[in-house]
Amino acid sequence: MKSIYTLVFGTLTGFLLLAMPAWAQSPDGSDEDNFHTVTTFGITTNTNAGLLGGFVFRQSKRLDDELFGKTQYRYISVEVVNVKHPREYAAGSNNFGGSFLLGKENYLFVIRPQYGREISLFRRNTDEGISVNAIFAAGPSLGIIKPYYVEVSSGNTTRQIPYSQAIASPATGGRAEFIVGSGGFFQGLGESKLTVGLHAKAALSFELSAFRSNTTGLEIGFLSEIYPSRIVIVPNTNTALGDRSLGNRNFFTSGYVTLFFGTKK
Repeated sequence: MKSIYTLVFGTLTGFLLLAMPAWAQSPDGSDEDNFHTVTTFGITTNTNAGLLGGFVFRQSKRLDDELFGKTQYRYISVEVVNVKHPREYAAGSNNFGGSFLLGKENYLFVIRPQYGREISLFRRNTDEGISVNAIFAAGPSLGIIKPYYVEVSSGNTTRQIPYSQAIASPATGGRAEFIVGSGGFFQGLGESKLTVGLHAKAALSFELSAFRSNTTGLEIGFLSEIYPSRIVIVPNTNTALGDRSLGNRNFFTSGYVTLFFGTKK
C-alpha cells in the first residue's frame, strides 16, 4: 500500500514540475485549447487494489457559467474497480503447482457512477503545454460481493467450491480434499450479494494532447467510500473474538492514478 501511495505522490509531483513551464506559456489569447466536450476511457490503479485496479469512463462538458472566475465543466464518470483486503496474499499449492488467495472469502467489485465539477486551473496552448483541472465528484457505490471459489482435489477428482466451504468442510466421503488453485473467475457470480454505499473524490487532471482532437493524460486523486456495514473479504478466523467481520471495513480511503485517453470536440 505504501508503495502505491509513493507512486501517487511521485506522479503528482512529476506532473506539477512538467506543468510549470506550460503554465507560464498559457497566455489569455485565442490560441488556447478551447474544446467543449472531452470524452475519455482509462485504466486505474489505487491503494486498495493491485496494479490494474479497474476501468473508467469519463466525460467533461463545458458550462456557460464560470466558477470563481474559472471555466468549469460538468463532470460525469463511471468506474468499475476491484477492492482488495490488505491481508490477502497468494499462497502456493506445493503438490499441485497452483496458487490461490489464502483466507479470501469474497471479492468486492464496485461500480461507481460519479457526478461533479471539473474546474480549469491552467489551460494549455494549442500546440504545447499541459492543462491542469481540479475535479470534485461524488455518487453512489454499488458493491458486488462475489464468493471466491477455489479448486479442490480429492484422489483423482477435482471440483470448484467456495473458499468458505473448503475451510469449513475439508473432507468428503472420508477422503481429504486439498486446495490446488483458484477457481474460475465467473464461478459464483450468480451467488453475489449487493450492497450500496456513497463515495466522494477530489483529484487533479493533467491533460496532454499530441493532436488537437485527441487527448491523453492522468487523473490523480483521493477517494473516500462508506457502506452501511463491514464487507467481509477476508474473515476473522479467531473464534475467541467471535465476530467474523473483525479486520474488515465499511469505510475505505484510497489514493488513485488513472491513465486516460480519448477525444475532444
